[in-house]
Amino acid sequence: MGRIGILLLNLGGPEKLEDVRPFLFNLFSDPEIIRLPFPWLQKPLAWLISTLRTNKSEKNYLEIGGGSPLRKITEAQADALQQQLAAMDNDNDVSVYVGMRYWNPFTEEAMANIKNDGIKKLAILPLYPQFSISTSGSSFRVLEEMWAEDPALSEIEYTIIPSWYNHPDYLAAMADLINQELQQFEDPDSVHIFFSAHGVPQSYVIEAGDPYQQEIEDCTSLIMKTLNCNCQHTLAYQSRVGPVEWLKPYTEDALLELGAAGVKDLLVVPISFVSEHIETLQEIDIEYSEIAKDAGIENFQRVPALNTHPTFIKSLASLVTDALSNDPYTFDMVIHPKKNMKMYPQERWEWGLTTAAEVWNGRLAMVGFIALLVELISGHGPLHFVGLL
Repeated sequence: MGRIGILLLNLGGPEKLEDVRPFLFNLFSDPEIIRLPFPWLQKPLAWLISTLRTNKSEKNYLEIGGGSPLRKITEAQADALQQQLAAMDNDNDVSVYVGMRYWNPFTEEAMANIKNDGIKKLAILPLYPQFSISTSGSSFRVLEEMWAEDPALSEIEYTIIPSWYNHPDYLAAMADLINQELQQFEDPDSVHIFFSAHGVPQSYVIEAGDPYQQEIEDCTSLIMKTLNCNCQHTLAYQSRVGPVEWLKPYTEDALLELGAAGVKDLLVVPISFVSEHIETLQEIDIEYSEIAKDAGIENFQRVPALNTHPTFIKSLASLVTDALSNDPYTFDMVIHPKKNMKMYPQERWEWGLTTAAEVWNGRLAMVGFIALLVELISGHGPLHFVGLL
């Protein structure tokens, strides 16, 4: 069979303050993060945003120690997965690699190592349980381009794992972490469980056919079913940016509504994140905690991210072994499906009297772009997407 490789995909994050500005530039240079009607504006806009937003972002990172822990946690997950795979099968030589989308170690570096190590069979596993155009899709698009441009990669038999939000061991790990935190409350059944997922623009779902919202909703239901408790629960979306509508309800609005309804005990579950990073440590633990307190929620607690939870690592091992033993799942099958899901470039989008067109057509294109630019630069309004950093 030859050497086997596992490529874990993740976002990446600045490890020290001087990394923040170039990281922001990389992030906003991705057309799947900000979809512009004019592709030539992408890098100039990314340069402008990264230049003007660096100070605010640096302050956010200072609140969590001066940098993102995402790389260390992802590498720890890779090590734990490699140990788990070795324990399951000593006959195969398996190596686990980490490829980040916007910071070191970049996906390109991981692929160079994979080629140099002579990997013959590769499973590509994004560390995003639910598929979205802007996360897994963006990384798959980059990998697809690398395969098209490098003939040597054709010698590697690869398979993709698009999403895995419904895997039993993943659900069991989430339920275990939630249950552990529930037991810290005086009356666990009275606790309101609050699922907070990263948001995406509504147009991604309505116009581009992104399955993310449906997978998040299904995942929430499956976790509650696995948890098997009498708690009430809410699903909301955090980290919206720009003048367009994002998936609702927004986390901050939902917290205010729950406070007004008299909820006192709240347990937040970061449903779309498997590692601690700025969105859990700063956005949820600091910003949303303050909003909840002001709303009258007295006991605001958060479920930790999965990190290297043993059952979670077991789920990853099961996912890659199953994928490697089944028929390959290719880039074309994932990001160019027959169903109506539209990846970048913008030319693949329909223009005319559609929801997306209401933002970009004619004069509204200029109004929308100016509004986006002002909000991205000023930081006023819901510019917490850089909290993803």
